[in-house]
Amino acid sequence: MSFLNQDQIKDFYLDYIEKLQVIKEQLGRPLTYAEKIIFTHFAKGKFDIQRGKSNIPLQVDRVAMQDATAQMAILQFMLTGKKSVMIPTTIHCDHLIAAKVGAVQDLEEANIQNKEVYQFLKSSANKYGMGFWKPGSGIIHQVILENYAVPGQLMIGTDSHTPNAGGLGMIAIGAGGAEAMDAMAGLSWTVTMPKLIGIQLKGKLNGWTSPKDIILKVVEILTVKGGTGCIIEYFGEGARSISATGKATITNMGAEVGATTSLFPYDEHTAAYLRATKRDFVAALADSLKDELQADPEVEQNPLAYFDEVIIIDLGRLEPQVVGPHTPDLSRSISELKEDVQKNNWPIQLSAALIGSCTNSSYEDMSRAVAVARKAAAHGLKTKVPFMITPGSQQIYATMKRDGLLEVFEKIGGTVLANACGPCIGQWNRQDVPKGVRNSIITSFNRNFKSRNDANPETHAFIASPEIVTVFALAGRLDFNPLTDIIDGMKLEINAVDQLPSKGFVFDTYGYEEPTGKGNVIIDPESERLALLRPFTSWKENDFSELLVLVKAKGKCTTDHISPAGKWLEFRGHLDKISDNMFSGAVNAFSDKVGKGKNLLTETEENFSTIARHYQNHDKGWVAIGDTNYGEGSSREHAAMEPRYLGCRAVLAKSFARIAETNLKKQGILSLWFSKESDYDKILEDDIIDVDNDVAVGEPVYVTLKHADGSVEAIKMSHTLSAEQLEWFRFGSALNWLRERN
Repeated sequence: MSFLNQDQIKDFYLDYIEKLQVIKEQLGRPLTYAEKIIFTHFAKGKFDIQRGKSNIPLQVDRVAMQDATAQMAILQFMLTGKKSVMIPTTIHCDHLIAAKVGAVQDLEEANIQNKEVYQFLKSSANKYGMGFWKPGSGIIHQVILENYAVPGQLMIGTDSHTPNAGGLGMIAIGAGGAEAMDAMAGLSWTVTMPKLIGIQLKGKLNGWTSPKDIILKVVEILTVKGGTGCIIEYFGEGARSISATGKATITNMGAEVGATTSLFPYDEHTAAYLRATKRDFVAALADSLKDELQADPEVEQNPLAYFDEVIIIDLGRLEPQVVGPHTPDLSRSISELKEDVQKNNWPIQLSAALIGSCTNSSYEDMSRAVAVARKAAAHGLKTKVPFMITPGSQQIYATMKRDGLLEVFEKIGGTVLANACGPCIGQWNRQDVPKGVRNSIITSFNRNFKSRNDANPETHAFIASPEIVTVFALAGRLDFNPLTDIIDGMKLEINAVDQLPSKGFVFDTYGYEEPTGKGNVIIDPESERLALLRPFTSWKENDFSELLVLVKAKGKCTTDHISPAGKWLEFRGHLDKISDNMFSGAVNAFSDKVGKGKNLLTETEENFSTIARHYQNHDKGWVAIGDTNYGEGSSREHAAMEPRYLGCRAVLAKSFARIAETNLKKQGILSLWFSKESDYDKILEDDIIDVDNDVAVGEPVYVTLKHADGSVEAIKMSHTLSAEQLEWFRFGSALNWLRERN
C-alpha cells in the first residue's frame, strides 16, 4: 500500500521541471538544491529575492501534525469555515503516551487517559479529510519518512523536528499551528527567504562514528542560534556516503541550531530507501530528473560563490561526540568527556540510558546498537542502569521483532517502550529519581534542556549516538571511553550493519485510518481537556499605552520555559487551562526566581499566569521582555497563544527564534527587537511602557519607558513584519484576517 497518489506525484515532477527551466532562464545562474525547491514553490513569478530580507509566499505540498499541536491547529481551522483541507494533511498520535512500564501497558493507559482527545482528533480528521494515525503507530517524523516524504516537495509540520524529512531530499519546515491552518485552508505560506549555509562533508565515517556525530559537531560549530533564518544544505562525497535514515538524523537535529530546515540532495541511498518503503514509482520518477534534485555542479565546485557560509567537515577525522548537559551545543569528542565530567563535577554515575526517538530510531540505528548489545550478551554482560528503547514506528518495531533485535535488547536488560515520543519530550513518568536530586542520563535524543526529559532541573542530560548510549548503559558511568576502555574484562567493538533490513521491512499500517469526509467533530462541552476557541478581539487604539512589565526573562527562554510540556500536554486543546503554565519556567531577571514575579497592582509575589489574569481583570495590558533567541526549541504555538489570551501586547527581545517570532505575529502580538541589545538592561520591574503601534514595514518602533523615579526615556526597536503580517496585527490575529477574507 502506498499513501501517495501516483498521478499527483507525476504531475508534481512535470510541473517542477517546467518551472525550473523558466527560473533558470530568468536567473541565468547555477542554483543550490534548496533554491530549486523554494523557487519552484514560489507563489509569485518574480525572483528579485534577497536572502534574509524578502518575504516569500510558497505553495505547500503537504501538512503534518502531531497530536499535541494538532488540537489547537484544528480548533483554529474550524473557525475558518472551510469544509475540508485543501492539501494532503495527516495527524499522528505520538506525543501523549507517557513512558512508565513498557509499550503494552503504557499504550493502554494512554488510550484511557487521552480518549476524548484521540476521539476529537479522529473525528476531525474524518470530517475534514485528514489521514489519521492512531496511538502506537509511530512518531510523526519516522512515519512521514517511511510513507510520505517526496524529494523536491515542500512540507510544513507543527513540530520543530519536521526537517527530519530533509534526509529524503524534501524541504520540510517546522511551523506553528496557525501556519499549518493557513496551508490547510489553501493559502500560500509566507517565510523570509532564508540565507544558505553549505556544509561540505569530506571522506567517510568509520568505526564508532555515525551520522549522529556529524550533527552533534555541526551544533557545536553553529551553536543553538547559529542557523536561525538559514537553510543548511549538505553536499560532497561524504554526504553521498550516508544512508537516507542517517541523513534524516542529521536534518532532524538541524532544529537545534535554529535552522529553517536542513536538506540533503537526492542520491542512490535516497532511491534505495524509497524502493524499500514501497515508493518505487517515486524513485523511478526522481531518477529520471536526479540532476535537478541536487545542486547544480558549479555549486559543489565553488560553494563560496553560492552559499552565505560554508563549513567543511572531514568525516574520516571525526570522533564520536557527546554533548551536554543542559544544551545541545556543549560538545566534545568522547575522548575528552572524562576530563570534562571531572572538571565540572557532573554526576559520573549514570542513572539511565535511552535510545530511539524521532532522531535515531531507524533500522540502521537500532542495528548498530544491537551489534554492541549482541557482543555484550555473548559475554553475559547486563546493563548497569535502566536502558530504554523507543522504536520510531510500528513498522520499525515489527521489523526489529522479526529480526530478533528486540530479543537482544531485552537479553542485556533493556525495556522496549511504545512507538511514541515518550521521554524525549518529557513524557517520562519517572519513578526512580526524585525531583531535585542531581543525576546524569545519556540519550540519543535531540534536546537536553533542563527539565526536558523528566521535569527534574537537576538531571544532567547528555546526548550521543544510539550505539554509544548502549555502551554507556553497559558501563554505567560517564567517564568511560569505548575506544580505549574495557567493561568487566571485555572491550566492546562496533561492526558494519545493513542500512536497510536484508529481508525487507515488515509493513504494518494497522494504525492508519482513511478519512471519509463525513461525520461531526466530537467535543464534550464539559471537557477539561478541550474547548472551542473564540477569535481574539481586534486591537483598540489605547491598547498599547500604560503597559506593565509582566516578565523580564533572564538567559534562555525557550518554549519549554514559556509553556512547559510534561503534565501540561493534556491541556493542549484547552487554552484557558494550559495558560496557567505561562512563563512557569522563565527565570525572572529581577529576582532570579523561576516562574514568579511581582504583581505591580498588589505588590505581592505570584505566578506569572496569576499576575497576568489579575492585570487582565483590571484592564491592564502587559509586555514580556526576552533575552537572546527568545522562544528557541519546540514549535508549540501555545507559547504565543497563552500570552495573547492573557493580555500580552508585545514581546521585546534581543533576538527571536524563527518559529516563535512567527507564532507571535500570527496571534497579533508585536515582536520587537532591541536595536541596541544593551537597551534590555534599561527596562526596570516597575516601568510603565507605551508602545508605538503605528507600525510600518521597515520602519523602527519606539517604546517609551516611564520609570518609577519620574524619568522618561525612549528606546528604538526594530521589527520584521511584512505588509501582510501587519494586516494580521491590525486585525488582532492572522485568523481574524483570514475570517474577514473568507
